Amino acid sequence: MTALRVTALDPDNLGGLRDALAASGLPVADLVDSNRAFFRFDNDAGLVGYGGLEGHGADRLLRLLLVVADRRGDGLGRAMLGLLEARARKLSVARLHLLTNTAAPFFTANSYAAADRATAPASIAGSREFTALCPASAAYLVKAL
Repeated sequence: MTALRVTALDPDNLGGLRDALAASGLPVADLVDSNRAFFRFDNDAGLVGYGGLEGHGADRLLRLLLVVADRRGDGLGRAMLGLLEARARKLSVARLHLLTNTAAPFFTANSYAAADRATAPASIAGSREFTALCPASAAYLVKAL
């Protein structure tokens, strides 16, 4: 597998990300809200996917991890997740939080633990992801970095 290149996306140029999310049935309503950083991942074969972090401080939301459909199954998601976690560590993030409807097994295999939504810190529980975009049935997972 060739090395991944990570490009920070300009908030004014999120069209490709928006299209990829919409094609996967994932929320796009909050992409331009403040406190979000989105990234594009590529390798020598082209686009691999997108990732994103949200928030400030020690607790942040893993807002997005999406491997495009024709690139799944080769371990690229795990590599992307590792790069996002490394970036979070550089920002002094202590814990990453996420909500998922379909990918809980992937995240638990990567050391994320299921948690009760009622235990989420206020900065996470107050996010649009928690309050409006993800249903109450979505799995809430946390990883200490």
